[in-house]
Amino acid sequence: MRSLLTMLFTGIYISMSFSQNYDESKVPFYTLPSLLVSGQNQPIKDTASWEHARRPELLTLFSNYVYGTTPKDFDSVRFGIENEDPAAMNGKARLKEVAIRVYRQNKSITFHLVLFTPTAQASPAAVFVLINNRGRSHTDPKRVVQSDFWPAEMMIDSGYGIAAFHVSELAPDRKDSYADALLQLYPEQLAADNGMKAIGAWAFGASRVMDYLVTDGHVNAKQVVIVGHSRGGKTALWAAAQDERFSLCISNCSGNTGAALARRQFGERIAKINATFPHWFCNNYKRFNDNETALPVDQHMLIALIAPRPVYATNATEDLWADPKGTFLALKNAEPAYALYHKKSNLPADPPSPGHAILYAPLGYHNRIGVHDMTRFDWIQFIQFARHHFRS
Repeated sequence: MRSLLTMLFTGIYISMSFSQNYDESKVPFYTLPSLLVSGQNQPIKDTASWEHARRPELLTLFSNYVYGTTPKDFDSVRFGIENEDPAAMNGKARLKEVAIRVYRQNKSITFHLVLFTPTAQASPAAVFVLINNRGRSHTDPKRVVQSDFWPAEMMIDSGYGIAAFHVSELAPDRKDSYADALLQLYPEQLAADNGMKAIGAWAFGASRVMDYLVTDGHVNAKQVVIVGHSRGGKTALWAAAQDERFSLCISNCSGNTGAALARRQFGERIAKINATFPHWFCNNYKRFNDNETALPVDQHMLIALIAPRPVYATNATEDLWADPKGTFLALKNAEPAYALYHKKSNLPADPPSPGHAILYAPLGYHNRIGVHDMTRFDWIQFIQFARHHFRS
């Protein structure tokens, strides 16, 4: 009987701990950590102090307490073209399937990149790179399956290249096997409380993709867009924050520990994400379960780390779990970092109406009518956002 009661009360406690708030009136009062005040309480007034003092400080805080430290050491990265079709999509595109091999201390791992570039233009093309956290069929290089999640034909017809790699080859998205790929090269990360886990490994992979793209003559390496949906959207932000070679970042429905503010405690919270996906973030992040106010950073700071490069974030009206308002407010509170570069944001004081996209600004946003997904509507806005900035 005692065991039964213990189980019952434990279940009630867990249920209460993980209950989620969808009522704006129940969002607690919160104060965001100051973006433009250093840890030594010094005001940040120009790009020099941002780039040499505050920005490195924030990267260290996110590394130590949220995403884990990203290793910089490896012996080499090598690329091999495993398949090439210069007349894919009925001659509209060049296809390359690239094996990317990372070597360290007599070990290696391999993951794969699918890349289409348009043949209609002679000059190198801007390329969108998707961090694919869904089934491989969505990014089918043979184009037997054509998914709106990765609308390759539409992108080629619009004059853009499109690429993708799959997260499972860098860190399987399972708590019992996430360490079976890239982290085999970095076992010390597993022992460290600030060691990277799956999302850090996926971001590491994005940078190795960038290492390849700078070598491909059909790619404009100064116009590479990193794109992610959901957990991939969290990864895209972290990858772009660290690797300034990504010229534009798109984070689609990324929610908690993505583009949404943690301190709002709306929708998914830190305790829930750490319990459900303990393999995503570093061990130190668990210190902030049900304790968001103690976190030394919040997600407006992650977005600010990408400044002055453009960032586009999205939500969906039926995806309150990802906190649409909190995502918009994170973008809004990142504006001061962009202002240091004289980048004027056109974000209004309040979120735009559903289906209305804010495109012609360094910080873009829309809240699509629908569910947690990445759709053709989203990609159309991504194209317009990129086209504006790449022509500017």
